[in-house]
Amino acid sequence: MTLILLEGPALEPVTLAQARAYLRLDATDEDTLVPALISVARTSLETELRRAFISQRWTLLPDRWPGSSVTIPLTPVQSIDAVRVSGITLAADSYACECRRDPAVIHGRAGMGWPLPADPAGGIEIDFTAGYGDAADDVPAPVRQAILMLAAHWFETREPVAMGTPVLEMPFTVSRLIEPYRRPRL
Repeated sequence: MTLILLEGPALEPVTLAQARAYLRLDATDEDTLVPALISVARTSLETELRRAFISQRWTLLPDRWPGSSVTIPLTPVQSIDAVRVSGITLAADSYACECRRDPAVIHGRAGMGWPLPADPAGGIEIDFTAGYGDAADDVPAPVRQAILMLAAHWFETREPVAMGTPVLEMPFTVSRLIEPYRRPRL
């Protein structure tokens, strides 16, 4: 299964002004670095949690139909925008999405089955929109705080490893903030 980002988020869950205030920055010397750190922190946490924070459009390319249902590996799913088999868009009434599940699942309608693609490699495409919503306030506050803290950590610790200190993959406080949003890996 391959995920392809079609359209990223229109904004970040944390603004430059919020990050500057959190970092206690008065000068604007770092105003190109800080947004980059916010973006990387968001992307890192989205990958870690297998979640989209701000609305994003994606395409899922399953290798084959895995039975009567397809699990969408990125949550929360807002909508299924299109399902295509060999370039032909299926009618929306030929499938149903349990988008509120975590993870979301698409089912073929009873008695209809999934059509087989002409080309087994990349013949199935599922376009969907994922994320908590379009606004930064739609993202849970602990996740926004974790983004701020991770960006601040990278701002203060510019080297990946400091001699004589233990190496931490993610600061403990960030891990604790995102723990309720973590999805078990199977």
